[in-house]
Amino acid sequence: MDRMKNNLLTERLAYNGASDTRTHVHLLVYNTATFREAVYDRYQDIAFDIASNERIWLRVHGLKDSEFIKAICTRFDIDFLIIQDILNVNHPAKAEDCGNFNFLVSQLFHADEAPVPIRIIQGKNYVISFSEGDSASFDGVVRALQDNVLKIRTRSSDYLFSVLVNELVSSFVSVAMSISDALDDMEDVLLTATTDPAINLQLQQQRRRYIELKRAVVPLRDQYGKMTHAASDLIAAKNRPFFNDVNDHLQNAVLLIDACRETLSSLTDLYISNNDLRMNDVMKRLTIVSTIFIPLTFLAGVWGMNFEFMPELGWKHGYLMAWCLMLLTGVVAYFIFKSKRWR
Repeated sequence: MDRMKNNLLTERLAYNGASDTRTHVHLLVYNTATFREAVYDRYQDIAFDIASNERIWLRVHGLKDSEFIKAICTRFDIDFLIIQDILNVNHPAKAEDCGNFNFLVSQLFHADEAPVPIRIIQGKNYVISFSEGDSASFDGVVRALQDNVLKIRTRSSDYLFSVLVNELVSSFVSVAMSISDALDDMEDVLLTATTDPAINLQLQQQRRRYIELKRAVVPLRDQYGKMTHAASDLIAAKNRPFFNDVNDHLQNAVLLIDACRETLSSLTDLYISNNDLRMNDVMKRLTIVSTIFIPLTFLAGVWGMNFEFMPELGWKHGYLMAWCLMLLTGVVAYFIFKSKRWR
């Protein structure tokens, strides 16, 4: 395994993900009356000239071109360490007030897909979102801007920031609930004392999803609250209730994750208990069989001795009598176990 490099000892920017999505930008410019969108494949072509009453949202898709990312961040006075965090798809989730902008590192979760690394920067009149792939992340918010839903275009950039964060938190809650539903279904199966190997695989899959979700949500619980309660001009007083609402949803997501942890733990114990019961049942049956054959083995051993004077060996019906005695012994032993409900 490669040793993690010290990022404070290098000036080189490098994307460490596996996505081959080319880096391109969707520039959304809007105000109360207008909305326009343009797509750019090169930084030099981006038209940053906007009116004083307009706000912008840069949707950056693909992190492969680190120089492209650096140019965009430099344009908005985003420092080097933040750029490193943007390009590091394995960076832990966080939310912080960086002075002239707010910065959030997280992931957008989908029901049956791998989570998409998301980074969001919010300044005075702009929002920049970075997505590792060319996914449909935040397309619903784009449509809301186009249709001016709830007069979203009349609001400042911090409101758009809260809407994007709420999209992330909603994905947390949705996945947490899907994990909970899947665990409830497995609980119904495990309560029947089944030992289907597929159950173990499903448990491990849900455990992996739970761990991914926990790593994305739990670090944000305290950091998001600190960021939104800080004395910052980046969040208007009239928009703080929206951030508080998002924080409530985030707390709910944390509670759902804690519930998933408890359920996973109990189901794992139940699965192990079922396996132990099955093993005990197998051992009990083997013990019964062995116990039935112990007296038969004893009789066969007695009559198999090579003594010269053994009266039974001279009996005319000795062989038949031996069989009858052994069968009778086995049947008696079986009914004794059956009467004691050991079967």
